Amino acid sequence: MSEPQAAVPMVPVVQVHQADAPGIPFPEGTDLLQVLWCPYAHGEYCYPLPQVHWRDSRGIGDILSTPAPVEGLPEDWYPNPCVVHPEQVTEYPSNDLSWDMRDALRQRFDELHATTGLHYWYHLADAPGIKLGGYPGWTQEPCWPDCEACGGRMEHLLTVASWEFDGESWRTWLPVEDRTDSGWTEAANNPAGLCLGDAGGVYIFECRACPDRPIGHWFDCS
Repeated sequence: MSEPQAAVPMVPVVQVHQADAPGIPFPEGTDLLQVLWCPYAHGEYCYPLPQVHWRDSRGIGDILSTPAPVEGLPEDWYPNPCVVHPEQVTEYPSNDLSWDMRDALRQRFDELHATTGLHYWYHLADAPGIKLGGYPGWTQEPCWPDCEACGGRMEHLLTVASWEFDGESWRTWLPVEDRTDSGWTEAANNPAGLCLGDAGGVYIFECRACPDRPIGHWFDCS
């Protein structure tokens, strides 16, 4: 029999106020989204298990200090303190684009690359990095969970990614203020200091059709 896991504090991952996320439908009576996760490895592929909390910021009391990494648990599952500066962007499906649609658009993608040097998949489709809403920034094939209560497909709430961009996507997705003469820095690429299965991500979903907004999740890695 395996030894029971010792109790450790949940790790704060993301906190966003409703005013900074106009595209996300908050449950009635809430204006603050908080996402935490358990730093123990879960599941077959070993990932931190997320929790989602919708709160009324007026009921928030004393702010606790961020817990230090627990000895023996992955330090790079504890995000560095960051200040969020949300920016709304327009996305298009990447891995979620059907094969029929890919074939139909292939000539336009080729013309785009020939005239601008931009690849649809890297530069114009889904935004990479940590983000709210939009399309999940899948590392592998899409895996949308269904709601256990109603059976409908859940909607993407949050991607927590290891990297903010890669050697190609930075050309259109890296903020201008973070660019350097040589392109980009490691600090801009991974300000949260995370490493989830090399270049993987934790994807959090919710069912907005059910009153209690049940949560689902998925993890993939490179």
